[in-house]
Amino acid sequence: MINFLRKIRQKLLLENKISGYLKYGIGEIFLVVIGILIALSINNWNENRKLDQQEKSYLNRLIQENKSDVLTFAAEIERLEKNNEKIANFSNAFKDSDSSDSLLVHCASEFMIYGSLYPRFNPSISTYEDLSSTGNLGIIKDTGLRDQIVTHYQSYQAVEWDYKINADWAMPIDAPLFIHTDALIFDTAITSFLFPDKSTEKLAGDLRTNRDIYLRNAAIHFWINKDCIIMLKQIKDDTSAIIEVLEEVMKKKELRTRSF
Repeated sequence: MINFLRKIRQKLLLENKISGYLKYGIGEIFLVVIGILIALSINNWNENRKLDQQEKSYLNRLIQENKSDVLTFAAEIERLEKNNEKIANFSNAFKDSDSSDSLLVHCASEFMIYGSLYPRFNPSISTYEDLSSTGNLGIIKDTGLRDQIVTHYQSYQAVEWDYKINADWAMPIDAPLFIHTDALIFDTAITSFLFPDKSTEKLAGDLRTNRDIYLRNAAIHFWINKDCIIMLKQIKDDTSAIIEVLEEVMKKKELRTRSF
């Protein structure tokens, strides 16, 4: 092609056709410009295609991680509700004057194994951290969607902060239970074997002697669990909502891809 154009140019010069040569030159420049524009367009199309694929990959990862979070939150809600049942049983065993020693000791064991544990909040945030730390949030073209994603993960941070406030508030109240009583003797899952054997009657007597400390501690954990259950139910609903938004965006992208 290049040789062909060169021959035409030489022929025009030899025939002294200046005007034709100028027209030819302009045409050649025009063709070069068109070629460059086409090359740039193809390059831009390839880059946009790569960015589009990357955006879809991130959105899919966000969908999967948020679905995992919904299951995690549901399981934690169930765990905390069961733990509060153990706390209520422990409290009722104290309040009922007819409770047997064995029932009181059993309820104390259930409280130490389950009810005295703190709530957990461990969402999946690796994809969002990837987007934030790499500056790839801009890959998500829809600014409204991008703002929704940022707001969603900010709500995770708010829940984490509330969990920390609850724990910081409760720990000083937890301390007297373990300083002034042998509460860990009732944790038959982990620590009870470290203590000398005591009869059920003696264990129940120790519980009744320290009744107020145990009930105060149980009430604190019940309150924290209840507060965290409320937060988890809300964040679970919010997470389900962002999943719906992300899935709708992905559906539209797939339809647009097929139309091309």
